[in-house]
Amino acid sequence: MAAVNVMTHVLLPLVFFLVVSSFLPGTYSAGAGWRNAHATFYGDQDMGGACGYGAAKSYGDFTTALSNSLFGDGFACGSCYELQCTDDPQWCISGTVTVTATNNCPPDPSKPSNNGGWCNPPLQHFDLSEPAFTKIAQRKAGIVPVLYKRVPCHPKGGIKFTMNGNPYFTLVLIANVGGAGDVKAVSIKGSRTGWEAMTKNWGQNWQSNTKLVGQSVSFKVTTSDGKTVTSNNVVPAGWKFGQTFEGAQF
Repeated sequence: MAAVNVMTHVLLPLVFFLVVSSFLPGTYSAGAGWRNAHATFYGDQDMGGACGYGAAKSYGDFTTALSNSLFGDGFACGSCYELQCTDDPQWCISGTVTVTATNNCPPDPSKPSNNGGWCNPPLQHFDLSEPAFTKIAQRKAGIVPVLYKRVPCHPKGGIKFTMNGNPYFTLVLIANVGGAGDVKAVSIKGSRTGWEAMTKNWGQNWQSNTKLVGQSVSFKVTTSDGKTVTSNNVVPAGWKFGQTFEGAQF
């Protein structure tokens, strides 16, 4: 009987965690339902921003900045969302649009949350690229209520690794990630080193303090759904800072 009680105490918290985590905005869960939010649009199509995707043009025109409640200190970078305009027949256009998170929409404490401070916490808000916004709403609407859900990402080609830094540390921008899209952990291995965990620097830039110049480099990338893909020797030994290499894909 005691063994049964112990097992119950172990299983119930585990089940609770799995159920709750499937509803967290920053965690990908297949089959998760629609949630409520609002959407605006921005005119500047710069791909740099808080995720660091300045050189990652594969995301195209259908992108979004996320409010802090969704952005998760950059861990949501690369995640994909399907949106539809709702409850505003004057401005809504039927249909949905799928976008990739490439930036942060910062809060504006000087403005109320219902009048200009659209990205103030705890609001879940999408500041869409103009092409994405005008797929689901008329441009002059400005702001509309939306329904959204996380969906799998389907980029073209493999995961992209851009090598930055200096001879004493390596900063790797990871982009074009399929599946859940958002990177939660990265491991790196040189041809003369073992595997080691990288630390998240900012956005989707991941750092290693191991000297890797002159070595071929491999990566393990883990997304928020717990899946991992390995790109062995994706970076050749003669690599240079600023170069981008394409690896395996989910």
